[in-house]
Amino acid sequence: MGEFGIGQGVPRFEDPRLVRGGGRYVDDVKIPGMAYGMVLRSPHGHAKINSIDTTAAKAAPGVLAIITGTDWKKAGLGDLPSHGGLKRRDGSPMFKPRYTVLAETHTRWVGDPVAFVVAETIAQALDAAELIQVEYTELPAVTSTEQAIKPSAPRVFDECPDNIAFTEFIGDKAACDAGFAKAAHIVKHRFVINRVTAACMEPRGTVGHYDRGRYIIHTPTQRPHGFRGEIAAILKVHESDIQIITGDTGGSFGMKTPVFNETPLACYASKLTGRPVKWMSTRTEGFLSDAQARDNITEAELALDRDGRFLALRVKTFAAVGAYLQPNMPAYFLNAGTLAGTYRTPAIFVDTSGVYSNTNPVRPYRGNGRPEAAFIIERMVELAAKETGIDSAELRRRNYVSPKEMPFKTGLTFTYDCGEFEKNMDLAMELADFDGFSKRKKESRKRGKLRGIGLSNTIERAAAPGTEGAELRFDKSGSATLLVGSNTQGQGHETVFKQIVADKLGIHPDDIRYVSGDTDEVFYGEGTGGSRSATMGGSASLRATEKVIEKARTIAAHALQVDKSEVKFSDGVFSSTKTNRTVTIKEIAANAQLPAKIPPDMEPGLGATAVHKTPGNNYPNGCHICEVEIDIDTGVTDVVRYSVVDDVGTVLNPMLLHGQIHGGVVQGVGQALMEDIQFDSAGQMVTASFMDYAMPRAHNICPMKVESNSVPTKTNPLGTKGAGEAGCVGALPAVVNALVNALSDYGVKHVEMPATPERLWRIIHAGEAKRA
Repeated sequence: MGEFGIGQGVPRFEDPRLVRGGGRYVDDVKIPGMAYGMVLRSPHGHAKINSIDTTAAKAAPGVLAIITGTDWKKAGLGDLPSHGGLKRRDGSPMFKPRYTVLAETHTRWVGDPVAFVVAETIAQALDAAELIQVEYTELPAVTSTEQAIKPSAPRVFDECPDNIAFTEFIGDKAACDAGFAKAAHIVKHRFVINRVTAACMEPRGTVGHYDRGRYIIHTPTQRPHGFRGEIAAILKVHESDIQIITGDTGGSFGMKTPVFNETPLACYASKLTGRPVKWMSTRTEGFLSDAQARDNITEAELALDRDGRFLALRVKTFAAVGAYLQPNMPAYFLNAGTLAGTYRTPAIFVDTSGVYSNTNPVRPYRGNGRPEAAFIIERMVELAAKETGIDSAELRRRNYVSPKEMPFKTGLTFTYDCGEFEKNMDLAMELADFDGFSKRKKESRKRGKLRGIGLSNTIERAAAPGTEGAELRFDKSGSATLLVGSNTQGQGHETVFKQIVADKLGIHPDDIRYVSGDTDEVFYGEGTGGSRSATMGGSASLRATEKVIEKARTIAAHALQVDKSEVKFSDGVFSSTKTNRTVTIKEIAANAQLPAKIPPDMEPGLGATAVHKTPGNNYPNGCHICEVEIDIDTGVTDVVRYSVVDDVGTVLNPMLLHGQIHGGVVQGVGQALMEDIQFDSAGQMVTASFMDYAMPRAHNICPMKVESNSVPTKTNPLGTKGAGEAGCVGALPAVVNALVNALSDYGVKHVEMPATPERLWRIIHAGEAKRA
């Protein structure tokens, strides 16, 4: 099916349903008899719970149940999953506290769940929650990662005197030290990566329904099967006693992946009341309860020889954990390899620590450590260019890994299998009209604008070793059902996976029904995350299709009365040079249901399951070039040109690829220019609404130019590399590099994020004052 095949820019099959209001999100779930849950949350950043009195609340109209931490513990139910297995700096086990579903003795951030109220209506639940009397003793809080590591900082947990959860060492310290010992230039800088939140279009929500001995759970998660295993452990039941149903999901970016407090609470409440129970977050509640992201302090040093070649990189990072350690949160350091960048730096050493604070838990968010690492290395390259007097593009050229060096083992964990890094930069500079920048800069200055250009050439790890499942089955009519373990949060899985099957089987996508997100229907799945879906889910879909073709070939040989080796398959038709007869895949599907029309030793039916397993990562990479204008009088920044040349291997659907790049770039622009979670010293979030937390809008970004320089990888049968996080990885350094370039006439070497109008206005006017 050429027009729908691999590589075609097919519009998303999901969109007509969604734009007509046919989406089914968690808040659309309505079950007869459904009750509503509300979480009472701590108003303090850190406090001791002296007592909880629910007497008045239980007597309130419509109240069906109230659950406290004491009730949960008495019921013998479990804690939320956390992360373990790491160590502290001295080699002792990491500090890993219990991650309770409801606070028992202390609350550790504003928003920490204290009680769960269930009532006939959400209004009644809200009214009853106000009647719960909680006596607190407020304790000192610490909300800044920088402050939390100081000896005088308040302790988040009494048992952890330094607030350090773990420390991880990565790389060869001796080799790194040797590189610095022979350096002609050493560049040092301290970076602060600001905290952000996902702010998904659809807030978190869940419906728990205890029905005839099973829990049926509707919730937007990226990994239904993994989620099922974790919730089963909390509720102390078998996985087979739980069904997870994930319908349409309005964004996640990693935030909705884990089991949050509210899902086990809704499930237990449903069992107590005999009613389905729904909980939906409000936007403000989301700010107070969602896991947040980024937030680290990094000190970096880059050693260079006299010719500007990189000798070693040394990085020390303190990364926020928040009040509790979420599952996979420390995975950011597994992506520390991104610090190697596209360069040949022979020795890199990383010292990274996770830091507790009285703030929302932190977890993986689009890029999961890769944007931060890419930001560090690409900013260090720019600083090194200033230090050495070498043009930054030339400095990169001297240090790029070349295609002939592949596979290339970097100085930090990764082994690149393919890529054309210098070519990406050359193509991007041409696309961006890099040589014409000086003329545009002069024109901008005449209009009272400071124009800057920034380049980043980054690489990341995608589709880490793992597995994914798919099933393809035909019915008698010749239509197919494709069930895949990778589920969507808006990326377009249905479109791409149908394209793969349609391309290989020669059938129309309309003849393929797509199913995902239901653990009772999909036999196996790891889920979505880490830019793995095209690689893993796509390869599993391909494998299942190939198995179907192989069985269909045997049936076709039987029907055509020729040897199987003589049967060819193309565009949905089986044929052989030994006969003028042909048979279509749809005819084979019908025949496969009839024992009389298939070989006697074959089971009826046409279908197959497949689990794709990948042994290694793939490495998407690309060059971003951003141009900004800064208004001298107001400090307001406009992104006026943005060009990208990306290598994501085989492009399955260029339209969807561009959408992923655009979205990632905008999230990077948002963090660089405006997004910023802030707390006061007592732990109160002061950016808990869109009045205070600035989100990028359409007018904050210009039309983008996106082109591909595809170098297919051999790590999977499709040749794809992950694309979902590439835009975010490249944007963060490209935007800040452009800002620094625009302000370079004032001697500015670095700009902290977010580069708000006020911050830039102060930099400009401080520079003007020095000139005067």
